[in-house]
Amino acid sequence: MSEHKPAAPALSGATPEVPPKGGSDRAPRQLAEFWNQRYEAPEYAYGTEPNDFLVAQAESLPPGSRILCLADGEGRNSVWLARQGHQVSAVDIAERGRDKALKLAGEAGVAIDAQVADVTRLDPGSACWDAIVSIFLHLPPGPRRALHARCAQALRPGGVFIYEAYASGQLGRGTGGPREAALLPELEELLEDWPGCRIEHRFNGERLIREGQLHQGAGVVNQIVARRNP
Repeated sequence: MSEHKPAAPALSGATPEVPPKGGSDRAPRQLAEFWNQRYEAPEYAYGTEPNDFLVAQAESLPPGSRILCLADGEGRNSVWLARQGHQVSAVDIAERGRDKALKLAGEAGVAIDAQVADVTRLDPGSACWDAIVSIFLHLPPGPRRALHARCAQALRPGGVFIYEAYASGQLGRGTGGPREAALLPELEELLEDWPGCRIEHRFNGERLIREGQLHQGAGVVNQIVARRNP
C-alpha cells in the first residue's frame, strides 16, 4: 500500500495583485516593482542552473516529493526539481519572475505550479510538504522568523527545510546579496526559527558562488537543513 500524504494546499496569499503594505518592514508593492524590473530582461538574472547546495541536499529527497520553493524568482530551482521527478509549487513576489519560471519549465518539458505571492503573508498549509526550499531569500528578522515557523508546521513529519542565504559577513563584499545589515543574519539567529524541527546541517562561511550575472565570486553564507520531528 502506498503512503498517503496530505494534499498540498491551494496556497493562501498567492494572488496576481500584490497586497499593500501590512505588517512587513518593507512594502510588498515596492519589492514587486524592484524584482519585476530585475527580471524584465530576457536573460535570466541568476542563470538557469540550480543552486548547488540545493542539488546536494535534494539527493536525499524521496522520489515524487511534494516541494514548495519560496521566492523562487525565475524558476531555476523549481524547474530543476521538477526535472528530477518531484511535484513542485513555487511562489515569488514578481509576476515577471513567475512568467519566466513557467517559460523555463515549458522549455524543459516539465510542469510546475508557479504563483505570485508575498511570502510574508503566505499560508503554506499544515503537514503537507516533503520539502520547503528557501534559497537566497532575505527578510527582516520578524517576518523571517514568522515565515520559518509557519513552514515548520507545513512540513510533514520527516520533511525538510533547505535554506541558504547570505550572512552578515557578506556585507560590503559586492559579490551578491542585499546591502542592509538587518537582512543578513548571523547563523545563531537562525537556529530557533523552525520549532518542532531538528537541525541536521548548519554552516556559516565562505564559498564560491557562480549563479548568472548577479551572484559571482566568493560569498559568506548561512546554510541550514531542518527536519521536522516525527
